Amino acid sequence: MANPLSYAVYKVVRGLARVFFRRPEYIGTENLPEGPCVLVGNHAQMHGPVLSEVYLPGPHAVWCNAEMMDIRQVPDYAYRDFWSKKPARVRWLYRIASYLIAPVSACVFGNALCIPVYHDMRIVNTFRQSLSCLEEGKRIVIFPEQAVPHNHIVYDFQDRFIDLGRMYRGRTGRELPFVPMYVCPALGRVIFGRPVYCEPAASPEQARVRVKDALMEAVTTLADAQPRHRVVPYPNLPKREYPYNHPGKEETS
Repeated sequence: MANPLSYAVYKVVRGLARVFFRRPEYIGTENLPEGPCVLVGNHAQMHGPVLSEVYLPGPHAVWCNAEMMDIRQVPDYAYRDFWSKKPARVRWLYRIASYLIAPVSACVFGNALCIPVYHDMRIVNTFRQSLSCLEEGKRIVIFPEQAVPHNHIVYDFQDRFIDLGRMYRGRTGRELPFVPMYVCPALGRVIFGRPVYCEPAASPEQARVRVKDALMEAVTTLADAQPRHRVVPYPNLPKREYPYNHPGKEETS
C-alpha cells in the first residue's frame, strides 16, 4: 500500500503539472491500435514524460530511468542528464537543485504509472513488468533518446526496448506494434504515426537496427510535416539554441 503522505505529494505535483503543462491536441489517433502497443517518442525534455503521465488517455505505463526513482541516485543522475551543460558560472545552483528535487522525484515517480528501467542485470525486471502490462492490454510509453545527435529533430535512440517485440511474440504469438510519436510543445500537439513492426525472421540485432531507424525516421517525418516551430531537443539547451523543424527557411510572422 502506498504511503499516504507520499501519495498526497504526488497528487499535488500532478495537479501543478496540469497548471503548467496544457493538455495537448492529439493528432493521428487513428494510428493507435485497439490493443497493447509501445508508443515511442522524442523526449522533449520534461514535456514527453509529463504529458504522458498527466494527459495520455487509456491505461498505460511509462518507462522511467530507475535512478530517478531512488532518492540516493537522483542528484547525480539529474545533474548529469539535465543540467551539466548549463553555463559554468551557474552550475553550482543546479547542483544544489539536484539535491532539492531528489525527495520529490522519488515520491512522484514512485507513485506514477512508471516502470523502472535498469542498466544492469535488473533489466530483466523491466522487461518482465513491461510484458505484464502489455498482456493486461496497456500501452507502454518509451522515450529512448540518448545524448548522441542524430538529426535536427531527434537524438539517437537506444534500441534494447525493441526486444519487447520478440518477447511479446514468443509469449502471445502476436506482433507488437511500435507507434512513433512526436511530442511538439511549441504547437501544443502530440502526433502519432503508423505502427512499425519487427520482422519475425529477423535476428534480435537486425530487428533493433531496422525498427530503431524506422522509428527515428517516422518521428522526424511527423515533425517535418508540422508548421514551422522550434523543436524542444533532448538536452537541456538554452531556448535560443532550439532547432527549427524546417531548418534554413526564412522565418515568417
